[in-house]
Amino acid sequence: MVLGLPRGGVVVAAAVADRMRAPLDVLVVRKLGVPWQPELGMGAIAEGGVVVLNSSIIEQAHVTPEQIDQVRRDEEIELERRATAYREGRARLDLSGATAVIVDDGLATGYTARAAVESAEGAGAKRALVAVPVGAAETVREMRSDGLEVICLHVPDWFLAVGEWYDHFGQTSDREVIAILGQVG
Repeated sequence: MVLGLPRGGVVVAAAVADRMRAPLDVLVVRKLGVPWQPELGMGAIAEGGVVVLNSSIIEQAHVTPEQIDQVRRDEEIELERRATAYREGRARLDLSGATAVIVDDGLATGYTARAAVESAEGAGAKRALVAVPVGAAETVREMRSDGLEVICLHVPDWFLAVGEWYDHFGQTSDREVIAILGQVG
């Protein structure tokens, strides 16, 4: 089973699923951003109630447990909205005993991918691996050393952001994700 992480990962996952002739679904994850610097991820949440936190960022940014809870609650609302919108009434694919190939457009910190792996395993996947076109070397190395299976086609020595490795890296819309998933539904 191929599971795309929204939004850009669904575009990449569609190509992977097509090539593998495998079922495609979305696995909805949300970054948990530091309240006063939302682009700085302090962790991630995923379907199934998964919460993965980056204790190092939380300590460095002096984020309180109450602030973490507020961000998590806010992101859970958006996670549920997206899961409902993207599936359009379809049930989540049954991952019982399956191999889940979790696809994103790239790995920066890896926390959304970590949350996705935990979510897939919690949903019964016998094996969950992450597949991305590009990733930060340190993130790929850390994830592998933590026992996660990561397939990364390009691990550059210098990495600032996922988008720098794409010719066109515009924001993928909800409408595009729904259209891609609707083609396989």
